[in-house]
Amino acid sequence: MAPSATFIDVEPPTVIGPATKKATRPSNALPQSLIQGAKVAKRESFDPAKHLSFQPPKSIYTMEQLGLQGHGISPNAASEPFPLFTQEAIAQMRAEIFDEKVLAECQYSSTFNKNMVRGMGPARAPFTYDAWKSPEVLSIISQVAGIELVPSIDFEIANINISVRDENSEVEKTISLVSDDELPAVAWHYDSFPFVCVTMLSDCTGMVGGETALRAPNGEIMKVRGPAMGTAVVLQGRYIEHQALKAMGGRERISMVTCFRPKSPLVKDETVLVGVRGISNISELYTQYTDYRLEILEERIRHQRKQEREREVAQRPFNVPDMKRFLTNQKLFIESMLQEIQEVD
Repeated sequence: MAPSATFIDVEPPTVIGPATKKATRPSNALPQSLIQGAKVAKRESFDPAKHLSFQPPKSIYTMEQLGLQGHGISPNAASEPFPLFTQEAIAQMRAEIFDEKVLAECQYSSTFNKNMVRGMGPARAPFTYDAWKSPEVLSIISQVAGIELVPSIDFEIANINISVRDENSEVEKTISLVSDDELPAVAWHYDSFPFVCVTMLSDCTGMVGGETALRAPNGEIMKVRGPAMGTAVVLQGRYIEHQALKAMGGRERISMVTCFRPKSPLVKDETVLVGVRGISNISELYTQYTDYRLEILEERIRHQRKQEREREVAQRPFNVPDMKRFLTNQKLFIESMLQEIQEVD
């Protein structure tokens, strides 16, 4: 599924990450009621026939509508929330997220989000991992995104943002960069990865707000309505400035963010690590990042060699500008890796 639009060669937006520079555990414990309530009688394996409830989104906003035609890797900008997982699937995911071992090893905190679960991996969260790796789910996400996608790296399967109402307060303590209840839950930002899929894991009955706001270059703001349990939103977040608006009401707000990149090695990959370096196991993050990036480089070189062999067979002359363009692009690709792989004190 290749994008049909023509894309322009421009510098991608700058990503601003949290002030947190290395992995930090949350200072506040999650309520026991949340942990106990997530337990299930039986852990199951992911079964697309049982655990998917996909219905296509009623609307998909385009990059052109946002004044960003030609930017990014797909003409599709963001979807309206659409049904993706059944309640049984959500229950299995929550059971893995709030498992004692996962909470002990995979909780992170930053200046952006006070309580996250990340990097669960296939051993600790097989249901969640298998769901996002399944051909059925990848086909759905790619269909909505308008380009064939794969999960960026295993560590990003998945990032769970957790917000729980303070039992001693009438106001929900949203995981937030700011404390004012009139301000957004997360400041305007760009994502580190090309696409994200945000899935709601909470019952949103009685919840008001929670929309995703998209800001066009001219300052115009477009809002994507808030999700319901089991629904998802697909967003080209690397290239669209956006924020999650505060949701009021409800006992909790738990969302799962899964990051995606283009499957084809020939599509540009402008992934950066600034948004995730301080909230990750650095060894795992760098290992997975360098592995897939080197694989992309390898496939691009194979493709270029094949084209060169075909050129020789066809007895066409060597094209100096084309070869220099290819080599320059790979040089920039490697230089971006050098920029992202940094020592963390």
